[in-house]
Amino acid sequence: MAGTTEGGCLCGKVRYTLATAPECYGACHCGMCRKFSGGIELGLEVPPGGITWTGEENIGTFSSSEWAERGFCKLCGSSLYWKLTAEGPMQGLLSLSAGSLDSLEGLTFNNEVYVDHMQGDHAFADNDKRNRMTEADVMAMVAAGGEAH
Repeated sequence: MAGTTEGGCLCGKVRYTLATAPECYGACHCGMCRKFSGGIELGLEVPPGGITWTGEENIGTFSSSEWAERGFCKLCGSSLYWKLTAEGPMQGLLSLSAGSLDSLEGLTFNNEVYVDHMQGDHAFADNDKRNRMTEADVMAMVAAGGEAH
């Protein structure tokens, strides 16, 4: 069963529709995601062109590194996404904040990145059921330099 295709920010001034219903989501333990989300960031991959926004004028962006930006609602502050801006085959890939979906029902937790940056007791159960990647694994995958996204 796939999840919903709609979501938005806390105040409702930014809404979106996904072209394809997501089936899974993942977690990121990097320092920037912790600061952006207030904890472990839960997100789902959306390919370029896979999302249609309503209220896009209310989205603010912040260049969090030389190769990525983060989007948030300028009115309520809700975290909306992380997007790869660096040139390359994955340019434009969006990690949509999973909590912004209207429902996570039916989605599978299948991916965990920056596991070498995990803080304290923030480990999830059933690690053998997910793809787990270190910072080096992620950097190699996106062919980007620098620190955590």
